[in-house]
Amino acid sequence: MLKKLLVFVFIFFVGSDAFALDGVGVLTGYFDGNLKYKADYRGIPILVPFNFTLKESDGVLKPKVEFIVEPLVNTIVSPDTNIEAGSNFLLNLVLPLNERFMPFLKGGIGALYMSQHTGQQGSQWNFLPQAGMGFYWFFDETTAFTCEYRFRHLSNCGIVKPNGGINVRMILAGITYFFK
Repeated sequence: MLKKLLVFVFIFFVGSDAFALDGVGVLTGYFDGNLKYKADYRGIPILVPFNFTLKESDGVLKPKVEFIVEPLVNTIVSPDTNIEAGSNFLLNLVLPLNERFMPFLKGGIGALYMSQHTGQQGSQWNFLPQAGMGFYWFFDETTAFTCEYRFRHLSNCGIVKPNGGINVRMILAGITYFFK
């Protein structure tokens, strides 16, 4: 069911005239969080953000709002080797300072399946409310180094008990290509 929903959302936004696919990127980095019953929860994320412009501004140095569909596959390295797979749905407020340096604020929610069994989560299907901040540093008109920090809360929203939640801090970096 989740796969069908993700495919529908991706096709809707890619095929829709309401939103323009503005860019695509690849991000990776490191995350860690605390578990009550096992060693720390640590992993290496691989995220592929698809940026859709929602509100285009009049001019290069004006704020813009993006909707991001971000499929993910994360390798869990602690407490055991496992994976997380799912997608995030985020809003990104880009606040350009000049033509090369563009900070942003980001927030949204995601859904994922985790193969890791923990004493804190009664389900391996979970939600990912998250918020972060970062920046684009443009090498040229279309290619940017992307760096960001995110705080994410992994939880099943009380659907299944227990629902202790796992708070995770993420550092991400990568490349984003924007279509001009």
